[in-house]
Amino acid sequence: MRLRTGHRLTLVTLTCLSLLGSLPSIAAPSVQAGFSPEGSAEQLVLKTIETAQYNIRLMGYSFTSPEVVRALISAKRRGVDVKVVLDEKGNRGKASVAAMNLLVNAGIPVRTVSKFKILHDKIIISDKNTVETGSYNFSRSAARSNSENALVIRDAPELARTYLQHWQSRWDMGKDWRSTY
Repeated sequence: MRLRTGHRLTLVTLTCLSLLGSLPSIAAPSVQAGFSPEGSAEQLVLKTIETAQYNIRLMGYSFTSPEVVRALISAKRRGVDVKVVLDEKGNRGKASVAAMNLLVNAGIPVRTVSKFKILHDKIIISDKNTVETGSYNFSRSAARSNSENALVIRDAPELARTYLQHWQSRWDMGKDWRSTY
């Protein structure tokens, strides 16, 4: 049986399409934005921490949020590998020292960086495929008083890899925080 050229092309196209249907689908990245002081920025940050299953890498400028501290400690207790890099000069106050002490005493490694005028990054990378970034400091002021934004990009392993490289470079230049109590 001989097929005409048009029929052959149709048959090849249909065969290819049927084969494509059996391939696993690749998730497209999803993006969410939140703002404060309305509350949605803090909720996105906490959700990013709470939904992590394997690892969390956080880097921040100001770190005083009891809610973020609790969420990170909870993640550690459920088996998530958590590490934190913070600006040294921006975290000398009582609330920051207390927050860092709580993390270290819970077994979460914390490093501070003093190489720059300020380390102004505010990011969370979780499970090597999710990135949270924006102006949102990990502080109560950011949640309640400031106009801030947070952006979460999920299912973005390439973006997460880029952010992890940046995070790692700052971790490598950091100094281990030792609990003061």
